[in-house]
Amino acid sequence: MTTTTATSTSAPKDKVILAYSGGLDTSVCIKWLQEKYNLDVIALVGDLGQEHDGLEKVKAKALKTGALDCLVVDMRESFANEYLNVAMAANALYENKYPLVSALSRPLIAKHLVDAAHMFGAKYIAHGCTGKGNDQVRFEASILMLDPELEIIAPVREWDLGSRPEEMAWAAAHGIDVPTTTASPYSIDDNLWGRAIECGVLEDPWCEPPADIYTMTTDPACAPDVPAYVDVTFEGGLPVALDGKKMSYLEIIYAMNKVAGENGFGRLDMIENRLVGVKSRECYEVPGALALIEAHKALEDLVLERSVLHYKLGIEQSWAECVYNGLWFSPLKEALDAFLATTQQCVTGTVKLKLFKGSCTVVGRKSDYSLYAYELATYDAGDEFDHAAAKGFIDLHALTCKVWAKNRHAMGASLKQFTPVASTADEFAAADSQMVEQAEAYMKEARVTA
Repeated sequence: MTTTTATSTSAPKDKVILAYSGGLDTSVCIKWLQEKYNLDVIALVGDLGQEHDGLEKVKAKALKTGALDCLVVDMRESFANEYLNVAMAANALYENKYPLVSALSRPLIAKHLVDAAHMFGAKYIAHGCTGKGNDQVRFEASILMLDPELEIIAPVREWDLGSRPEEMAWAAAHGIDVPTTTASPYSIDDNLWGRAIECGVLEDPWCEPPADIYTMTTDPACAPDVPAYVDVTFEGGLPVALDGKKMSYLEIIYAMNKVAGENGFGRLDMIENRLVGVKSRECYEVPGALALIEAHKALEDLVLERSVLHYKLGIEQSWAECVYNGLWFSPLKEALDAFLATTQQCVTGTVKLKLFKGSCTVVGRKSDYSLYAYELATYDAGDEFDHAAAKGFIDLHALTCKVWAKNRHAMGASLKQFTPVASTADEFAAADSQMVEQAEAYMKEARVTA
């Protein structure tokens, strides 16, 4: 795969498949690709569960702007059953916070772009990603692995429109309708897994996010005064029912977005480390994704053996970084998927969630595969744990460190952990008395201030 060097020509036009959303960047891209490279543009719109007034309207807009054709593809089922299913197995949270909203959709869109290029005999694929974002890497790396012969055009990296206001002015001058305004300059990417919001006042990490950026979640302060309880049933690691009602994974995601969002849960405001080396302030709405991941993790705590559970934590982070970095189709990601699939075989059971004013708490879990043994865990009369075995266990567990400590003591090694708190009992008592006096003085001052 190489960056394109296409030039204007009087010969029959080459075709380019454009990943199209109808937003500012991709709307400008249609006209720009025609003017700059004299290409016939075929737009591709994916329905991934994002908010829209109707994708046929988006198609009509693309055709009005000058696209030769516009393909509208419903990707929701495949997104849920081929992408979000493995994300659930990985409890996918980049930097242990963000459920990979955009990163999970890009490889699926890239696959459809490549399929469309083959279908129409297109030489090029174009996208509307910026030169300092993650999505350019995700699209291009995926295309590279699916068909390295295709060439890529990245208009936003090439054109001299240096800011979003300049893009809006260019669009107005070319008669292009765009949804972005100077009053609402946010860049939004959304799908059924959540919403990613950036730009505008959000670029100041000290500025509290304005209320108007949120559409999926109720302000926690305005959420219901009574908690909502939801029982999530899993089979083989995937949710299959809510409150005992069987549903498809796609239906469950929609339902959890609704109930969690209504109770104010799922807002994230974070400083994120982008692949290209930039720290970025990102806001997310991910009510259903975060709630389902919380439930899934709680069930794994109950049914996975300790060493598997602990080792899996590292695999989860590697998986999330791999996908975040655009390597969905890589051999490493495939190998990690195989490990994760093995761990999910007995992740079957039900988890009870309590949603209340912005919080989501696991308050119950049960499974036929539970490794929780009451007779081992209890401190009541039914306790069957062999307390006498603990002494020998501790002796063996600490044996190597005990041998090490004896050797270092005998050799007079100067190590921090061997430095005594006080050399005499009097010194220890004096230090203790001083700490008590300081604590009492602090408490007295606190009472006066109150």
